[in-house]
Amino acid sequence: MGFVIGIDGGTESLRARVFDLAGECLGSAACPYETKFAPGARAEQDPEDWWRAAGVAVKKAVAEAGIAASDVDAIGLATTSCTVVALDAQGRALRPAIIWMDVRAEAEAAEVLATGDPALVVNCNGNGPVSAEWMIPKARWIARNEPAIFEQAATICEYQDYMSLRLTGRRCASLDNVSMRWHYSTLRGGYPHSLVAKLDMEALLDKWPADVVAPGEVIGTLTAEAADHLGLDRGVKVAQGGADAFIGMIGLGVSRPGQLALITGSSHLMFGVSAKPVSVNGLWGTYADAVYPGLHIIEGGQTSTGSIINWLRRLAGGTLDFAALNVEAAKLEPGCDGLLVLDHFQGNRTPYVDALSRGAFVGLTLGHGMPHLFRAAIEGICFGTRAILDGMTGAGFSATEITIGGGATSSDLWLQIHADTAGLPVSVPASSEAPSLGAAILAGVGSGHFATIDEGMAAMVRPGRRIEPRPREQALYDDLYKRYAQLYPALRPFTRKPA
Repeated sequence: MGFVIGIDGGTESLRARVFDLAGECLGSAACPYETKFAPGARAEQDPEDWWRAAGVAVKKAVAEAGIAASDVDAIGLATTSCTVVALDAQGRALRPAIIWMDVRAEAEAAEVLATGDPALVVNCNGNGPVSAEWMIPKARWIARNEPAIFEQAATICEYQDYMSLRLTGRRCASLDNVSMRWHYSTLRGGYPHSLVAKLDMEALLDKWPADVVAPGEVIGTLTAEAADHLGLDRGVKVAQGGADAFIGMIGLGVSRPGQLALITGSSHLMFGVSAKPVSVNGLWGTYADAVYPGLHIIEGGQTSTGSIINWLRRLAGGTLDFAALNVEAAKLEPGCDGLLVLDHFQGNRTPYVDALSRGAFVGLTLGHGMPHLFRAAIEGICFGTRAILDGMTGAGFSATEITIGGGATSSDLWLQIHADTAGLPVSVPASSEAPSLGAAILAGVGSGHFATIDEGMAAMVRPGRRIEPRPREQALYDDLYKRYAQLYPALRPFTRKPA
């Protein structure tokens, strides 16, 4: 039996996991790296730190797995996106990487939107906004503020592409990343030439890798330097990956039209699989062929979810017992004795696309305790998820089930409320490490163990729990959701400055 390695290059660390072809994780190791923050919402990392972390984590994971280096057939990567790097002709970074959370390019993002180019259809059906996190705004910021670096750069790409170059020597881009964050479209001929031309940035097209590789395709084999650095053999194949959350869809087994992946943590991300293109105000995408050939991904997201629960913990002095809270909150009826929460604590990403909106607890009484606050926060978050699902339905995409990964899977109550509020079954696979498992599945495809991504998922994504919506609670939540839907328009005037 062969073995594959999934690498998850996250915001705070890089984690490597060794899997067998049945999806069992045999060894796991992480190596942290530093993010440097600066005024102006800036956040940067040194690409050399990613490379150093890969060597440390892969060697430790293989050692923990107890296998020989020669037993590893392939590796795949899932990394943060859009984390932009500028490289010289030798592939060396000319400046620190501008990581995904850096939004210094706000003015440039507005200029991209102002072009009105057809490529902007993925930005809420052309109505925007264009995120300052995305590739073109960041590249434009470099060109405007660091023209010497932009001129010298032979390549402007992402974390994923930098690692592919270091591992194999091949200059290429991930179809996943370019489709969802570079305004690339297989349906419109590839790179957005007219958009770049309207911005007078044609030079950027020469700096982007001309070679675009789909997830699961083989980029190459390890160079001698890379093999030595990772402690692996030179014959190990490197399969193309992509953005961590999108590759996490593969690790969750979400690939059929109608399925929806819900990635939970400090925030929620939703990715629906559609058989046809879908574009609508308040939602992102769809992205053609970004993960699966011939299919489209529609994207939604909530800015504050698990972070609201952590906020409650901080208010309580860090002493909350979540296990006990889940038990007590489960005893309450839906609606928490008249308490509703608007989950817009850091604004709303979708479906309202309103950075100024704010959260609220409505209906508080002296009879409410922490279990009420805890459950009401979860209900508000789940109502926010339903609002996005309703927007997707209005656009022509109807989810048939939700597959959840991440932090919310540790709470049976949270999972059940998601099922009840959405009126959909919720599935939780056995492995919660979706990005690294997804990357490992792509490695299995690239090494020839599986003919397709679907075949790899069938072999490596192991089933876990399935939660069905409860008819009584679903009916109660349908009524409560109508009240929740009134909160945003009612409270919106209070988040704006007086004229």
